[in-house]
Amino acid sequence: MFESLSTRLQDVFRSLRNETRLTEQVVEVALREIRLAFLEADVNFKVVKAFVDRVRDKAVDQAVLGGLSPAQQVIRIVRDEMLALFGDAAGGLPPAAQSPRVIMLLGLQGSGKTTTSGKLARYLSRQGRHPLLVSTDVRRPAAIQQLSLVGKQAGAAVFDPAGDLDPVSRARGAMVDAKQRGFDVVIVDTAGRLHIDDDLMVELQAIADAVQPTDRLYVADAMTGQDAIKSAGEFHRRVGATGVVLTKMDGDARGGAALSVVSVVGVPIAFVGSGERLEDLEPFHADRVVSRVLGMGDVLTLIEKAEQVFDQTQAAALEQKIRKDDFTLEDFREQLRAIRKMGPLESILGMLPGMGNIKQMAPDGVDERQLLRVEAIIGSMTPAERRRHDSINGSRRKRIARGSGTSVEDVNRLLKQFVQMKKMLKVMGGGTTGKMYKRMGQLRSLMR
Repeated sequence: MFESLSTRLQDVFRSLRNETRLTEQVVEVALREIRLAFLEADVNFKVVKAFVDRVRDKAVDQAVLGGLSPAQQVIRIVRDEMLALFGDAAGGLPPAAQSPRVIMLLGLQGSGKTTTSGKLARYLSRQGRHPLLVSTDVRRPAAIQQLSLVGKQAGAAVFDPAGDLDPVSRARGAMVDAKQRGFDVVIVDTAGRLHIDDDLMVELQAIADAVQPTDRLYVADAMTGQDAIKSAGEFHRRVGATGVVLTKMDGDARGGAALSVVSVVGVPIAFVGSGERLEDLEPFHADRVVSRVLGMGDVLTLIEKAEQVFDQTQAAALEQKIRKDDFTLEDFREQLRAIRKMGPLESILGMLPGMGNIKQMAPDGVDERQLLRVEAIIGSMTPAERRRHDSINGSRRKRIARGSGTSVEDVNRLLKQFVQMKKMLKVMGGGTTGKMYKRMGQLRSLMR
């Protein structure tokens, strides 16, 4: 989402590398480009003006720090001010004593409330919580059935009293059911409209009065840009919101909504949705987003995603295999599958420092089909061939190519790359996935 803004800002910083010191003229040229970059990213113009003024004051009035080049000086100031745009609120849900905790999702129709309900249930379940879902959207066709399906996919219980089509009654009934059955979180998926509607606001306030929500999260489609901010402001004024969930952050939107929402609406960003899978919801961390925008990567999020898919026991066993030079094509396939579970490859590469502009380096995008092609080739081998790659002769390579729908050249290329990788792993002495997993906790504590 922030690729265009990230590219423009990094171009500004690159142009400053030849400067020996900051002057007012140099600062103004840089600020002009930064202003254009933010406006093109659809950031609210008032937010942009205030942001640029603050950067100018710090860049001109502050002495150049010892050892910092002008580019490093501007990056530091821009980073600090971008963090200030998001406020000091931590992402996710704040601590609450109320039990069951009631999370009420607000938003216009099509913003992704129902899908976010399932994602939030999955997220909370991983935290050891026991969520109960309920839909109060009785007007939209199949809305209640959609939540039931999403809840089933998320492995969460759904409260759906047969024949009850009163929104307030359904919400109140979910509270009673949660207390009786021991659920500690109730997620209320409310109705939406194509635009702000007085009847909807009255209904939402009645539901809120009935269940006394701990959290009122406004779900905003980041693809709608400043329109999402205007709607969020109106919902906050009429119903009250405690946080914002930005959906479709993996799309082609310019990112202005994320950079404007806190300043314009006055409530923090709680979560961001960055994909279609139920796992693709994460607490909003301003420092990580800013780091990605400035091309510094997001190693902490990458570590968290890796921890979710790499089992510690399996990682230790894999390390022993590598040490014994017993790493096979079967092990290789399992690692590829684990990497794919972490999310889109383009997104994963973008979290690595220096790889933020992956689309600029590969205009046609990262070809994830290549991973599927590799899996198909390995899948066309017999178990014995996967254990002993050196047994695959010419005739077997032809059979594998036919079975996987690839060419003999593709099979040869894979085997050659696998042999090279085995040699590299042997030299590293097992310093790959297994050891990487063991060091994750240390790395996390060091970075924090």
